[in-house]
Amino acid sequence: GNALDNVLPDMAPATLLAQVQAAWKEVAGDRLAAAAAPVSERDGVVTVACESGMWAQELDLLGPDLLTRLETALGTRSVTKLRFVAGSPPNGR
Repeated sequence: GNALDNVLPDMAPATLLAQVQAAWKEVAGDRLAAAAAPVSERDGVVTVACESGMWAQELDLLGPDLLTRLETALGTRSVTKLRFVAGSPPNGR
């Protein structure tokens, strides 16, 4: 356990999607992260699958704020847009 604790902080996620996924809970908060998760990225547009259309609509309204928080968490403006879709629930629920 201690060996992993020493190695993991030095391993940065290799892709933009992995970076977004790693920061998502901090950016979105526990409640939103339980209902939606980033599932893909293309040309800076991150698609977030939501457990229902209602969540997708709600998060679309919060999108600009979430994008700003994501930029702060990542320290970059690599994500140009968040796209929210009703789809497979996050974490296989």
